[in-house]
Amino acid sequence: MIDQHRSDGRTSADGETTRHDGHSPGAVRLPFVLVHGGWWGAWSFERLIPLLMSWGHVALARDLPGHGLNARFPSSYLRRPMDTASFQTERSPNAQITRDDHVDAIIDAIECVSGFGHGEVVLVGHSMSGALISMVAERVPERIAKIVYLAAFMPRTGMAMADYIDAPENAGQLVPHLFRGDPAATGAARIDHRADDAASREMGRRAFCGDMSEEDYRAVVNLTTPDEAVAPMATPVWITPERWGSVERHYIMCLQDYALRPALQTRFIEEADALFPYQPTVVHCLDASHGVVLSQPAALAELLVKIATAGRSDVV
Repeated sequence: MIDQHRSDGRTSADGETTRHDGHSPGAVRLPFVLVHGGWWGAWSFERLIPLLMSWGHVALARDLPGHGLNARFPSSYLRRPMDTASFQTERSPNAQITRDDHVDAIIDAIECVSGFGHGEVVLVGHSMSGALISMVAERVPERIAKIVYLAAFMPRTGMAMADYIDAPENAGQLVPHLFRGDPAATGAARIDHRADDAASREMGRRAFCGDMSEEDYRAVVNLTTPDEAVAPMATPVWITPERWGSVERHYIMCLQDYALRPALQTRFIEEADALFPYQPTVVHCLDASHGVVLSQPAALAELLVKIATAGRSDVV
């Protein structure tokens, strides 16, 4: 089911006019819990959260273990000029992080929002965190009103993120070209985001933020973590119809994505709908790069608010 995105005001069946944000007077506004993608942190939602709040929604993002203010860096990454050989072999300080560590952190964030009196949230996972929010929905489906995959991994049950990276549907992706060292040895998918050579930096921009200026991307680079723990990426997702399958599911495709190609995003949707056909994925499209949270926050905020406020029949 593909959403025809629109933001105009409309009149309800009983004649009550709703605002352009989709809220009727006195409507309950679902809060958002936003989960960042690989190598990034809660900072990636800096531009999005104020926009969601301006539409009347509580929005919370927190750093996952090993990211943002929880980041731990290989010592070789901090030395310049870089000792390339050491950077490619040094064991990651994040190597012990597990998938469950991430899932527990997300559930903690949901519990924080419950302190505002909200029993349910809209859970949004970007990129790598798609696999994480699937497991969150499997564990606490009663706390999630809607789950939104934002250019995100959505593995079918029994599959891990790593199983999809080299899939034929992901042909043309750029991220693996940025990897340094052997993940089996370092315990991390390691990227030198601050690479000295301009070609590597430009490939990083195209992979993650192709519709962002070089100047803005320079700021992103200085906030990005080099090591993404391998274990969460290699751990299979296990989901059931009774729990994960009971949650209203949305997928936002990014059509300029060179980190997770649109064809692979389509495969995720098709696999989910084949296994859980009674509640098909509601699909939305944005003409944006993988880093849409930073490059096009206004368009994304409008779409997320529409998802949060509309009944299922209103968004298909």
